[in-house]
Amino acid sequence: MTTTAATSTSPTATAPAADARGLALAHYAARGVLEHVLARHGATFQEQVTLRAALASDVPLTPDGLLQQIQGSLKADPSDIRATLDQLLAKKLLVADGAHLRPTEAGRELFAAISAEVAPVSARIWGGIPAEDLAAAGRVLALVTERAGAELASLTA
Repeated sequence: MTTTAATSTSPTATAPAADARGLALAHYAARGVLEHVLARHGATFQEQVTLRAALASDVPLTPDGLLQQIQGSLKADPSDIRATLDQLLAKKLLVADGAHLRPTEAGRELFAAISAEVAPVSARIWGGIPAEDLAAAGRVLALVTERAGAELASLTA
């Protein structure tokens, strides 16, 4: 008797259920791509995240406001974030404007160059994933982020 196994090329047909390891592997794979691009521009991941936050803000942020925003996103040590702010100021990618920090033209240009270089790679990575899969993944990631944030808050309270 011969049996034939159904074969599928769909990643969802054979993919394991999402878990912390899978999330970490996806994060580090994508971050590895970004880190490769950032290195060519002499920037670090934390610098890029901080510069993005400064550029995305509707109002100029104080150093403490920017630090809190980055700490909320990256869960990084405040002293490391302050060092990143100092690096961005030293590289003249951010400038102090009274009590606030604002991106310089060089900071805007660097961020635009990195974004332009990453965009086609990102499109290849994310392209072709069905919208309903992205929506489901988005819901799961939002819930995991919320729960992990609550757990971290309870550990540091």
